[in-house]
Amino acid sequence: MPLAEITARIHKAEAAAGRPQGSTTLIAISKVQPLERVTAVLDEGHRVFGENRVQEATGRWTPLLEQYDRLDLHLVGPLQSNKLRPAVELFGTIHSLDREKLARKLADLAQERGHCPKLFVQVNTGAEPQKAGVLPEALDAFVGACRAMDLTLDGLMCIPPVDEEPSLHFALLRKMAERNGLTGLSMGMSADFEQAIALGASHVRVGSALFGARVSAG
Repeated sequence: MPLAEITARIHKAEAAAGRPQGSTTLIAISKVQPLERVTAVLDEGHRVFGENRVQEATGRWTPLLEQYDRLDLHLVGPLQSNKLRPAVELFGTIHSLDREKLARKLADLAQERGHCPKLFVQVNTGAEPQKAGVLPEALDAFVGACRAMDLTLDGLMCIPPVDEEPSLHFALLRKMAERNGLTGLSMGMSADFEQAIALGASHVRVGSALFGARVSAG
């Protein structure tokens, strides 16, 4: 689906929700997409992209950073502690903060560098054992622990279970964000981003609808 069509759908959803046009950031999820598909979207002027793996993203985006200005890269996949330094050097936003050990290392690195990426806490709203993320009942304490480390949090992120109504999870995430004084909501993907916008998404993560089916599972 062309970038212009995705953008038009986002603007329409914003208008239907009574939100200002441009209040939702489109993250083009470029993980495991061929380079030519990514550069085609870049050449249309889009600059916000999401990747799942630090090493893959570093190999792809390091040369592209020299060719394109204003790139805004987001890590949307799990972050291992041993990949933390290259992650904070490449990504402006991390959407997968999900444990205190990682938060502490991020805080130490932020002190060392004098800068920290924007941070979203991943919440496992469906309490799925195979999925990363802070459980809903543990979120408030986790947010408090992060703030005690002087980490500034920008919002919450979730990936709803595939067999459940996503709006229920989006509404839950919004309620938890409001309770903790957070405004960022990273939620909604190719199949449900309009529902997410209706419930206040600040960032939607769109991959297959924009780029087409992935070439491989990665």
